[in-house]
Amino acid sequence: MSNILPASTHSTQNSQSPQNEDVASALAQLRNENQMLRDRVVALQRISSLGVLSGGIAHEINNALTPILNYAKLALRNPDPDYQKSALEKILASAERVAAIAQGVLGLARPRLDRREPADLARLTREVLLLTSKDLEKHGVMADLVIEAQPISRINPPQIQQVLLNLVINARQAMPHGGTLRVRVATDAAARWALISVADTGVGIAPPDLRRIFEPFFTTKTTPDDTGQGGTGLGLSVCREIVEAHRGRLRAESRPGVGTTFTLKLPIASATAKRQGAA
Repeated sequence: MSNILPASTHSTQNSQSPQNEDVASALAQLRNENQMLRDRVVALQRISSLGVLSGGIAHEINNALTPILNYAKLALRNPDPDYQKSALEKILASAERVAAIAQGVLGLARPRLDRREPADLARLTREVLLLTSKDLEKHGVMADLVIEAQPISRINPPQIQQVLLNLVINARQAMPHGGTLRVRVATDAAARWALISVADTGVGIAPPDLRRIFEPFFTTKTTPDDTGQGGTGLGLSVCREIVEAHRGRLRAESRPGVGTTFTLKLPIASATAKRQGAA
């Protein structure tokens, strides 16, 4: 009997081992597939935001190219050095605007998601408002940007740009008859956190819905807006996931009929990183 039991136990362990390996392999495959799906959702949400803004971005680029062409023609015709210098300065200003728009679009379209670097959040916020300016203007929304500080945070710029873009588009959609978008960049009293708030004067969110807005697939948008954009319920869920991956926080406050404010908190970078970001 003593010789049989160890053999039987050994046989049972061997028979269970392949099953355990199969279960572990299946779980690992499911985790990989789940991560792939989450990455695709983030990418699709980013592309959707670009789609909403594409017409306005093209218009902004065209507006910036027009003075470049006109001043270049005038400078060629006018031999006065002072006039040519003035024309070149206007050409440079317009070209820099086009470059900023192009940089913002390329960052969203082809982001390097594995890279984090010190970034000026005030400048990033300005770039987002530049990309959305025509869309806001078209819908009667006035943007009011207040820069109280220029915090540097170690982030993946396209991802945080995606968060801000989503918050601005949501704010615009909450004001179907126009209104005011107030964006504020600041720091907390201890200068440990960067704060970016995006506030609208829109319809607001009812308290029961406010508790659920970060849940996947939950949306308060029942019908598409005039751009054909409805609500998938993934935008804010993706935003919170991105922010928390940066060790930050995203919170919302709202009063029905008054408006909604989203506040993004990100840790401020170290002194060394700040110098790198300012360089």
